[in-house]
Amino acid sequence: MQNKHRILLAAVLLAVLAAYANSFQNSFHFDDFHTVTDNPAIRSLSNIPRFFTDATTFSVLPANRTYRPIVSTTLAVDYALGHSYAPFWFHVSTFLFFLVLILVLYGFYCTLLDRIRPSSDNAWLALFGAAWFGLHPAMAETVNYVIQRGDLYCTLGCVTALFLYARYPALRRTGLYLLPLVFALLSKPPAAVFPLLLIAYVFFFEAQSRRLRTAFLAALPSIGVTAVLMGLQSAMTPKSFTPSIISAADYRLTQPYVWLRYCAELFLPLHLNVDTDLGLITTLNLQAVLGLLFLAALCFAIWFTARRRTLYPIAYGLLWFAITQLPTSLYPLSEAENDHRMFFSFVGLILAVVWTGALLFERFTTAEHRTQLKPAVIAVAVLALIGYGYGVHVRNDVWHDEESLWLDDVIKSPHNGRGLMIYGLTQMSKGAYPAALDYFERALVYNPNYPTLEINLGVVNGAMADQGESARTTQAEQHFERAISLAPTDDTGHAYYARWLITHGRAVEAIAQLQNAIALNPQRLMQRDLLIDAYNHTGDTAAAHQAALSTLSVAPDDAAARQELKHPATQDATYWINLSLAQYQQGQYQASIDSAHHALQLNPKLATAYNNLGAAYAGMQQWDEAVRNEREALKLDPNLQIAQNNLNLYLKHGEGAPITKTADDYLNESLTLNQAGKFEESIAAARKALQLNPKMAGAWNNIAAGNESLHRWDDAIAAAQKAIALDPNFQLAKNNLAWSLSQKKLGVR
Repeated sequence: MQNKHRILLAAVLLAVLAAYANSFQNSFHFDDFHTVTDNPAIRSLSNIPRFFTDATTFSVLPANRTYRPIVSTTLAVDYALGHSYAPFWFHVSTFLFFLVLILVLYGFYCTLLDRIRPSSDNAWLALFGAAWFGLHPAMAETVNYVIQRGDLYCTLGCVTALFLYARYPALRRTGLYLLPLVFALLSKPPAAVFPLLLIAYVFFFEAQSRRLRTAFLAALPSIGVTAVLMGLQSAMTPKSFTPSIISAADYRLTQPYVWLRYCAELFLPLHLNVDTDLGLITTLNLQAVLGLLFLAALCFAIWFTARRRTLYPIAYGLLWFAITQLPTSLYPLSEAENDHRMFFSFVGLILAVVWTGALLFERFTTAEHRTQLKPAVIAVAVLALIGYGYGVHVRNDVWHDEESLWLDDVIKSPHNGRGLMIYGLTQMSKGAYPAALDYFERALVYNPNYPTLEINLGVVNGAMADQGESARTTQAEQHFERAISLAPTDDTGHAYYARWLITHGRAVEAIAQLQNAIALNPQRLMQRDLLIDAYNHTGDTAAAHQAALSTLSVAPDDAAARQELKHPATQDATYWINLSLAQYQQGQYQASIDSAHHALQLNPKLATAYNNLGAAYAGMQQWDEAVRNEREALKLDPNLQIAQNNLNLYLKHGEGAPITKTADDYLNESLTLNQAGKFEESIAAARKALQLNPKMAGAWNNIAAGNESLHRWDDAIAAAQKAIALDPNFQLAKNNLAWSLSQKKLGVR
């Protein structure tokens, strides 16, 4: 590679970084919840061996459990790096693999084109192809979607294996080129098409005689590896896995039209959408005819370009597109189309289009004209890439949070009941209950028998009843009961119904629902935490204690269970305040709010409860609610300094004014860093607070909490003791001290 090309390739990577610069703090979405944020298995690196032997660790939803151990392993590493569900680490991890893929693509394209016609121009074409892939907005649908890194790994593994096979023939004898294939197959099943891609490569680019036989023999080792690992995939996938319940015939009839839409997105990616409302094609309508005509045209184009050597890159690229679409076209999935399915296929489609453009440019220009037009062509290419890169930036903004993502969805797919429901959820989380109810009822038109929608209708009607519309109480319960009747084996309906029962003084009934939920899905923590709460509401503290022990066996870092075991048996207001704080520190803001409300039910004049509410709402960036609750705290206790500090901080956030940090500001920053899982940084911020105020007991407690999370028990014990020495009544510090002493005694590391 010439130095000039190295510099330009580096510039491409920097351009991709610039395009994705606004993506690294984007939140988790959709399938991320059951595979990442609700999945206790990825919270410990010690589970990595289990990922390769137990597919139930992939998701807390039985119907979604499949065998992808590489994906789960990298998620666990990201969690460990961030010490929590800090989105930054998950996005950085995905993005680094994406950059590696762009580098490999450049080399792969160069190798293919040089085998057809060696030329210095090939490097330029390969550079443009790799840049187009890296800056295409459709790729952002995979790069932003944490759990869909499986598509990235699958593509990277297959492309790397082909590149090594093509570029370094000496590796064929050793089989080292198959290692990336193993990586791909353990990431996502569509990698099983690799032998077909290899056969096509050898047929078009290497074989001189008896081409098909030569290509098949070359692919035999990869066929063996693929057969073994797909057999493992089948054996490991639980019987509960249910990819789809829709008509297989209708699904397959729809796919040619979907292919047409995907190809159109390569040039004009205007309809990218997290959850399409494209329905299945059930009759031979216009869409079906267009799809079948496109499929016929694609087959003709492959046949035509396979007849001349100079056109082989086009034939191979189009075949790549078709082959990589086959797994998700023949095997029915729950959605007719999904934008992340373009990721693997666009590798070939871009190759075909770039080489077609190069040949057309040669065909209709002379050598002299090409020299004259080259600056203009480069300028047009750069402008096009800038436009695509801007599209990536826009899509990143769409993926920023649940509200922005699903607003985009309901605009582009107004007939998608699931999209309408999830956007309604974003409104409900803000307390906009009438708006949420409106979206839920609109969703009901398109999905009248959707259990999850019934659950959310129960939640929103319950919330509106609690605000004074008492007639909705009956409606809320009816929706919960209908959700359970629609999906009696789904734990979710039982858990949310139980939560509603607890808040309405029916804890005994809730316990029965929660026991059902745990029996149906032992891995989900929601019902386990609620069961602890329900037992405490009935006064059965022994059962609550036992439930906490059971929960810790599944998730050793669960805040509710740990707090239950730390605190004396009586669940007084102090208990709920401490639990609220622990949940806040783990980023469980809604749970923190619920616990603070529990405290206020026991003691309506508890200023610290309002302070916790303010902090949790601030964590959710709901600044108006944060300010309102901090003001309530100060009405009850004008001397509550942390509430005053928080109020000042939240007002500044709202106004965008510069912040001059005090000791209390550093203390609050330390708390925020702790809940984000940045324990070392939290400790550092607490030490800065102590430099300004050496007698700040809260800072020592934060240091204790940080060291506790890092399992540095001696440091945690020393810090907690200093906090208690400064404030002998500091109950949270006493709890941290007791916990650290107990863990040290047990030898936990």
